[in-house]
Amino acid sequence: MVSEKNEPSLWEGFKTFLMRGNVVDLAVAVVIGAAFTNIVNSVVKGVINPLVGAFGTKDLDHYSSCLQSPCKMNAAGEVVSGIPIMWGTVLSATLSFVITAAVVYFLMVLPMSKYLARQAARKAAKEGTQEVIEISELEVLKEIRDALVAQQRGSGPSEQ
Repeated sequence: MVSEKNEPSLWEGFKTFLMRGNVVDLAVAVVIGAAFTNIVNSVVKGVINPLVGAFGTKDLDHYSSCLQSPCKMNAAGEVVSGIPIMWGTVLSATLSFVITAAVVYFLMVLPMSKYLARQAARKAAKEGTQEVIEISELEVLKEIRDALVAQQRGSGPSEQ
């Protein structure tokens, strides 16, 4: 629907905004990113945490230090006394981040950058070949022109 001033309506503008490619791509990236985060978190909690926890508790979330003693927690995991520093949770989140970053870099960013570099090299080679063809055509045209000028003057190209 268009107003009297030939401006799109609020709804039309919103639809145009949503249908832009980058908005749709961003939405897809967020959804896939959320699913990927679940996979990485499962790997960290199911594989990495037990491997690291083999040297202590079985869950990294239980690693902590007490800033103010005595640190006591009830059965629900709430702090009753003391000030605990839960550095195991930070370590677990850091491992999740490092694994996510490594997978994204090695499986997505690196192959895409190599692909784009190959495409740029092909394009540059194609443009270089095009320039060589244009230059050689120009050279041929100059030679033809010179031969025609020489013929008009009465002397053949072999008499030069």
